[in-house]
Amino acid sequence: MERLKARLASQNEHKLAELRSALPGWELELLGAEEFPPEEGETYYENAREKARFGREVGPADAWALGEDSGIEVERLGGAPGLKSARWAGGADEPRGEEGFGFDPVFIPDGEERTVAELGNAWKAENSHRARAARALS
Repeated sequence: MERLKARLASQNEHKLAELRSALPGWELELLGAEEFPPEEGETYYENAREKARFGREVGPADAWALGEDSGIEVERLGGAPGLKSARWAGGADEPRGEEGFGFDPVFIPDGEERTVAELGNAWKAENSHRARAARALS
């Protein structure tokens, strides 16, 4: 069976590695564009859709274009930082753990006592938002 080809509309190698792990039957690469459209949508879905559309315009015709957007929404902060997560910095607790990237060393999922970085890449491969989205593609 031929592997499905896709280009991730991102410059983030960590996101690519997560998706490769979650989609072992796919041939995944970064899109390779110098600039991406600004994230001006009102929702994660709108931002991801715009990235995928951009990827479709500039990417290879024989590959899917994948767009994604994510952030952290904290109930006590009224859903903030949300769409602005990548541009937000605050007084997060001391980072803990060695695995993962981004907010993983400070994010503690519901029902857990350890950070995602402490829980590890294997836990994240089963439970992250990207892992759930990848399962939906399969």
